[in-house]
Amino acid sequence: MLDLLIQNGLIFDGLGSAPVRGDIGIKNGQIINLAPSLNIPAREVVDAAGLWVTPGFIDIHTHYDLELEIAPGLSESVRHGVTSVVIGNCSLSIAIGEPQMLADIFQRVETLSHRLIAKWLQKSVSWQTPAEYLQHLQQLPLGVNIAPLLGHSALRAEVMGLERSLKVQPSKFELKVMQRIAADALDAGFVGISIDMFPWHRMSGEWRGMTIPSQHAKFKEYAMLADLCRRRDRVFQVTPNLQRLASFVDILRMGVGIGKRPLRLTVLSALDAVHNRHLWKIFSPILYIWNHLLGGNVRFQTLTEPFTIYSDGSVTPLFEDFPTGAQLNSCDSRQERQKLWQSPAFRRQFRQEWLRGKHRSFHRDLNLITIVQSPQSSWEGLSFAEIARQHQQEPVDFFIQALQEYDTDLRWVGTGANDRLQPRLALMQHPYILPGFTDAGAHVRNLGYYDGALSLLKQAITTKFMSPEAAIYRVTGEPAQWFRLDTGVLKVGAKADVVLLNPDALNQPISPQVEILDPVLDGEPRMVKRGSDEIVSAVYINGVRVVNQGKVSDRLGCEKFGTVLSPC
Repeated sequence: MLDLLIQNGLIFDGLGSAPVRGDIGIKNGQIINLAPSLNIPAREVVDAAGLWVTPGFIDIHTHYDLELEIAPGLSESVRHGVTSVVIGNCSLSIAIGEPQMLADIFQRVETLSHRLIAKWLQKSVSWQTPAEYLQHLQQLPLGVNIAPLLGHSALRAEVMGLERSLKVQPSKFELKVMQRIAADALDAGFVGISIDMFPWHRMSGEWRGMTIPSQHAKFKEYAMLADLCRRRDRVFQVTPNLQRLASFVDILRMGVGIGKRPLRLTVLSALDAVHNRHLWKIFSPILYIWNHLLGGNVRFQTLTEPFTIYSDGSVTPLFEDFPTGAQLNSCDSRQERQKLWQSPAFRRQFRQEWLRGKHRSFHRDLNLITIVQSPQSSWEGLSFAEIARQHQQEPVDFFIQALQEYDTDLRWVGTGANDRLQPRLALMQHPYILPGFTDAGAHVRNLGYYDGALSLLKQAITTKFMSPEAAIYRVTGEPAQWFRLDTGVLKVGAKADVVLLNPDALNQPISPQVEILDPVLDGEPRMVKRGSDEIVSAVYINGVRVVNQGKVSDRLGCEKFGTVLSPC
């Protein structure tokens, strides 16, 4: 007898094949029958007539490492059809290292609340090796499948000590220790290694304001880790320094595959930036040269919707882009920020840096930055530039005045990339650019793109720029194949991670972000999506229904459904 029989659905196999109508038989968490019609007794029979049956979606860029320890169900992603996630991105992981040190590396980069960090520290468990961390993950009541990368910042800080990892280069002995630990981690089952060069990523705690350990490495150290991944055909994830073009040369050098096995390299990120409207056009020729002429195996990542970021006064990841903004983010209280603002020299320097055109990662155009919450309710819905004109002020001067006066009582929003439809579709369609980069689990107060796969499907349906089967392949079988994960397909013998979708509900715009007080985070605010409940009819992980008509099962996070995925 089957545990579950899904009948009459339109089945997408996750490999890009044309869909077929049929039945799926599931037993012991595995697909054991797949045919046009099955007449087999089952404990549960689901009529999927009118629905699409797809593999569970794969989110290739998340920062769920800490949330897994607190709420391992990851319900925000699961409710949108995600059944597998890649963690350990941007050099950040908790696979090795002392908990407080890891918290100091994580907290500011991912803008996690002090309360959330404190809760994790209270229950944190120290493991001695990355292999022990994998064993620990397997013991959690995982909601989804987890594919972990080993984070270079954690590795470097553990081997060198946090202070030295932020100030000096490793000795030959320390480099060899890093090499041995990283090799052992890959052999234990990590899907790859991540490094970080992006200067927005800074420390909290004792060394607050300094950039995280991975950014202090030289090419030799990065290349050593890349070579480990190359030899084992594992993923090497890189976050480049957008302000230092030489970082791209280093990445290119590591990713060349002429005369040797190509490095399985994934780079953040391919976006249509508001501050540089021509930048998105360079990705296609670069990737053609890299993969076709230089023997590479490179995949950029892109977001499937406009990159919109919410900010609270002076507390925002956008301010990590320039020195005075980073100073404000280093403050632990409103009083500390007020002290900075009271200095005419600081205000003058902030103004100069905000207006400076070079090396910016965000447009800083106050005509495009809107106030969403304010003690002055008449400001809400208007841009800073519009209100400045009403007050006959320069926009940047009004911006500084508003931030100084209202601090985090002033909430504002701006879109930095992917706001234009045609460039966004071109990036999502490119064979060497993977739809992903959701940052799920990070910046919970600033952004929420947990429904990235559904956003791609919506645009495929409404614009017809891609067939449904091709769009589904892009977020299931394709990333599974490239990351070498045994998931993302519907076939006999596969793990029964299945999503039932209502195709009629896909014909709608991308869902807006909304803020909730999330009980999973003990009432902390989180930006989320809520436009998927009518789309996602059901989600099954390991053959068990964990979402039904938009309602997340209470079993999620209490029982184990997912597993740790090792490269296949």
